[in-house]
Amino acid sequence: MFFRKGKSKEKENFSMPHTYIQSLSALMNNLETSADFVSVECLDSCPFYLAYYTTLVNQDFIHRDILPFLVAKNLYKLEEIKRHLPIENMLITNNLKEIQEKLLSGFLIIYTKGKNQNSVLIIPSVPIESRQVTIPEVESVIVGPKEAFIESLDTNLNMIRKRIPLIELRVKELKVGDISKTKVAVLYISGIANDKYLDTTLQRINDIKFDQIIDSSYISQMITDNQNSLFPQILDTERPDRVANFLSEGKIVVLVDGSPHALIVPINIFEFFSSSEDYFFNWPTASIFRLMRLVAAVLSILATPIYIAILTYHYEMIPEELLTLLVASRNNVPFPPIIEVLILEFAIELLRESAKRLPTKIGQTMGIVGGIVIGTAAVEAAITSNVLLIIVALAALASFTTPAFQMSNTVRLIRIPFLASAQILGLLGISICMAFLLGHLLQLSSLGCPYLEPVYPFRSQDMKDSLYRLPFQRQKTRPVFLRTKSSLRMITNCIKEKSDIDE
Repeated sequence: MFFRKGKSKEKENFSMPHTYIQSLSALMNNLETSADFVSVECLDSCPFYLAYYTTLVNQDFIHRDILPFLVAKNLYKLEEIKRHLPIENMLITNNLKEIQEKLLSGFLIIYTKGKNQNSVLIIPSVPIESRQVTIPEVESVIVGPKEAFIESLDTNLNMIRKRIPLIELRVKELKVGDISKTKVAVLYISGIANDKYLDTTLQRINDIKFDQIIDSSYISQMITDNQNSLFPQILDTERPDRVANFLSEGKIVVLVDGSPHALIVPINIFEFFSSSEDYFFNWPTASIFRLMRLVAAVLSILATPIYIAILTYHYEMIPEELLTLLVASRNNVPFPPIIEVLILEFAIELLRESAKRLPTKIGQTMGIVGGIVIGTAAVEAAITSNVLLIIVALAALASFTTPAFQMSNTVRLIRIPFLASAQILGLLGISICMAFLLGHLLQLSSLGCPYLEPVYPFRSQDMKDSLYRLPFQRQKTRPVFLRTKSSLRMITNCIKEKSDIDE
């Protein structure tokens, strides 16, 4: 008990070491120990000093606009500079903590040396440097917008505001990480989003105690309901048009500075099988494609386990003609079905991982050529049967149909316990494993919302955009499970029946 208590106390008291500074001169002396920090006098005739990090500020802006202004004007007070210098968001403060944070964020400070001189003028001089907006790489579509988020938080907010030009679109900015001080923006539409979900999201982000937040995936792992589950409970997207759609439904969006992906909460499992392209096609086509993805996910999980179960325990279920072909294909194979499957599955995973680490063109070529060569060689060497090779290839292709890569990884991984259950108990083992899987899904939630909604609990109103998609005219209300303040999306009285034009 004693050691346990000491360990928890150490965790509670963990924090970054801070240097306590009581004066501006002490702060400057501390910062000058860094090679990229500059604190220089403007000119002999000018009483002001400039301090900034050369690696964080726009030095052209300082030498072109700030220095000539200070030299040309006979100014002796910080208030006069603030009054005459035509730059927005300038601030005079003596808060040493705020001065330090602004310097580390790319701001320039102007101050006068002397005793009891702790006030400074803070001027924004952050260089605007970011990569250009490009097409989506993960969620690419044939029809629809062709732009994706980048690493700049301001640019990402701009792309969202262009699509939702409402004053009700609110942004709450937080800072997370003792070392990184990463900016995190929480977006929602006031008057639509549920306050309970908003407060829960803000609370979970504020409760994060971690020193370094590099990407939105860090936030996703730390605020998710069940961190031990293989199933993602927060949707990750790189498309601003999809974010705008989720915001209009009443969901909460989290953006992280330095990350080109947005987090969406709350969410259900069917959102991971929905593509933004579903809303650009007519509803019958979109519904068929969505159902096909769901069927493909089930096929990817169960195809090889059923093969193992039938050949190991239930071969009497196979028609006699097909059984003859299977026996002939495995005539020279020295391994049981489970070893065959594991060899091929491991080979496919190796090809998949190696293709990710290589340049795009080389990776695509290697995946195709490697799959053909390894598959052909494995069949000719009698390591595996050609029938199993077809089944494994179909299962791998089926896993690629899932639009969300987080769910695609989950589909690949949960296949492993099904393979073990099929080898031990056959179809009974697959049934038991499926029961455990359904029980786990019934317990999962996203920000407190049921993960299997609208199937369980069943809500007929939300079925219009889950397993399938109905026409927009039938989607008059927002999803029930979001408990939005305003449920209507379309005024019923404005919908008129189409009629032929009288000639």
